[in-house]
Amino acid sequence: MSQRPVLGIIACNRIVGTEVAQTVINRYATAAMRHADCAALIIPSLPEYMRASEIVGRLDGVLLTGTPSNVEPALYGDASEGEGPFDPDRDRMMTELVEAVIAARRPLFGICRGFQEINVALGGTLRRDTSANDELLHHHAPDGVSFDGMFDHRHPVDLVAGGMLASAYDRPSLDVNSVHFQGVGELADGLRVEARAADGLVEAFSARPNGAPLLAVQWHPEWATDDDSDSQAYFRLLGRALRGAL
Repeated sequence: MSQRPVLGIIACNRIVGTEVAQTVINRYATAAMRHADCAALIIPSLPEYMRASEIVGRLDGVLLTGTPSNVEPALYGDASEGEGPFDPDRDRMMTELVEAVIAARRPLFGICRGFQEINVALGGTLRRDTSANDELLHHHAPDGVSFDGMFDHRHPVDLVAGGMLASAYDRPSLDVNSVHFQGVGELADGLRVEARAADGLVEAFSARPNGAPLLAVQWHPEWATDDDSDSQAYFRLLGRALRGAL
């Protein structure tokens, strides 16, 4: 049997008990391994001890996941404190990863924070009002809902004709879950909009820097993936990219 491609998945720094641990929520890894049909390795966010360039050449692609922490505002030129929690070591590692993955011509995928991270790493900005601005859809469920209910908060997005997502789904829109307080402010140069919410907020983008595919979404296709054919399709795109077929 031929070996499956290997996906690198970034880890977060989170407190487990009284110590800091490198963590990846299982649903990101299992959704990718099952529906992209790949193996996976966790990339620790420990930039004092390793460089992204040391490992990217050994991987077939990288996934930047969602997580409770936010990108520090200083990284996108905002002098305000913002709202944590923050994970500065993940910020440093993801910045290195984006640069190293592009230089190595490997596929790069992002979900939620990963979507925001890629935009920031490439020179874009974020806005932090996506759940409170009355001119926008409420992109996060109200306070007090259950954890499952938070991920059941949904809205439609329009797919941009000719994009990777529109081609994959062969229809003009998707109904997606929405679990984010932040979103794209200014889109980085070189990124192509793949999907927008009805309020105009960018919900997905793509690019081919150095020839390899880059595709990131603001929503959470890793949530209950086995029960959602649209979410499975996102990871099938990832699997194709890992095999050089996207």
